[in-house]
Amino acid sequence: MTIFAPAPAPWPSRMLSVFRIVAGALFISFGTMKIFGYPPIPPGSPPIVLMSQMGIGGLLEVFGGILITLGLFTRPVAFVLAGEMAVAYFQFHFPQSFFPTTNMGTPAIMYCFFFLYLVFAGAGVWSVDAAIARRRGAVLDR
Repeated sequence: MTIFAPAPAPWPSRMLSVFRIVAGALFISFGTMKIFGYPPIPPGSPPIVLMSQMGIGGLLEVFGGILITLGLFTRPVAFVLAGEMAVAYFQFHFPQSFFPTTNMGTPAIMYCFFFLYLVFAGAGVWSVDAAIARRRGAVLDR
């Protein structure tokens, strides 16, 4: 193996799973901040009403983040969450500035493309989706 060759199986699928689990768990905290106020909302932010656009976004982040972390229904959930993050970026961050480092939109962009990647890559070998596929007889990288 060289530094230019892809890593041999099963490592790419395992690391995809680790990345999905960590990113999904971190994503949940964005939703819990909006829904439960924990971690605390940044000072000066208005309270978030549950049946508002931000509140519904928080619900998507909590429940979608849980499903992403578990690797359950990964592709359709990731598609919805990628759209949510695109809307979040263009509606709340982009109008402030063109540059993501200035408008604080970097997390929204990164999550959008991470979720878009999951739409095509799937959840990885350590997921409920993979367990269901194995049970149905699909061959996965081990």
